[in-house]
Amino acid sequence: MLVVRPARPADLPALERLAGSATPRLTNLPAHRDRLEERIARSQRAFEAEVEFPGDEHYTFVLEDLERGEAVGTATIRAQAGAREAYYTYRQETLIHASQQLDVRREVQTLSLSHEVSEASLLCAYSLDSHYRGTSAESLLRRARLMFIAQYPERFAEILAMAFPGYLDDEQQSPFWNSVGRHFFVRDFQDINYIAGVRSKSFIAEVMPQFPLYLALLTPQARAAVGREHPEHEPAMSEMLAEGFLRSRHVDIFDAGPVIKGERERLESFRQAAWHPVRIRPSHSLPDAEPAMVANQRLGDFRCVVARYALSPTGQLMLSPEHAELLGVEEGRAVLAAPLSLAGAEHDPGYDEGEL
Repeated sequence: MLVVRPARPADLPALERLAGSATPRLTNLPAHRDRLEERIARSQRAFEAEVEFPGDEHYTFVLEDLERGEAVGTATIRAQAGAREAYYTYRQETLIHASQQLDVRREVQTLSLSHEVSEASLLCAYSLDSHYRGTSAESLLRRARLMFIAQYPERFAEILAMAFPGYLDDEQQSPFWNSVGRHFFVRDFQDINYIAGVRSKSFIAEVMPQFPLYLALLTPQARAAVGREHPEHEPAMSEMLAEGFLRSRHVDIFDAGPVIKGERERLESFRQAAWHPVRIRPSHSLPDAEPAMVANQRLGDFRCVVARYALSPTGQLMLSPEHAELLGVEEGRAVLAAPLSLAGAEHDPGYDEGEL
């Protein structure tokens, strides 16, 4: 049985393993013991704090396999992406170059350094044990964070964002970084990715070029990488687009991976989530039903599991004793439930034309 819960100090070895096995390696989940230890402590403080509006809180969750007795996945929410320091991206823009004398008018694509995403809440640092990929564990871990946000909206921004790892070549190098960042840092992509994870990112504003980058001046490989997610993350992108996120015009400053965003009230998990009182029944007597994410309403002891969305004629959610115990709920207590499956997982609506 799998459950998503807040991370605790005993999960540190598992987080180290998950950080080291992430594909590709994640800036926001460095395989660095001290940083991961700080992440867990910071998350514990966030869960314990009384919060009225989003700030510098980080909420780190793990997916625990109860049969194995260890965390097999992790994911984080940053309440405000740029609360401590600006969250930098490149914004894709179009400039018009025209000359009446020469009868020339050209639209030129550029990238401009931006920190507009700083105000959004960021879903980040997702890593899952390879044995669980392609199963419902992926959706549970990825979207349980939305179930948490739905219960505590005052802790998060109206706009949610996700930055996906960008395209890497066969040698695990970033064509975009080699065409842009390397000229200013004189370091390999993997080196700068690690440094950004274990140190402050203030060097971005200090060293990266402040003027717009003209895409036409980059290598063809770099241009092709802009806004393209790493192949390993294509299923996750499809699911989040089906959830209601939209591709924005922002991309990562290191590898040009896409940044997606969504208004939380328009996301499917928010629209379809409903509160139901619990009715406990033996597993063998529960009717067949579609699986759902079911979460309790306990801040520091948040739990989210996959269970059948089986409702009684009076609207009670029928749970097995095992699921009820795992969620820490008694009969009559309310739980939040939302369908696990999302229709249209291959749908890609293209760019969003809004501010983000």
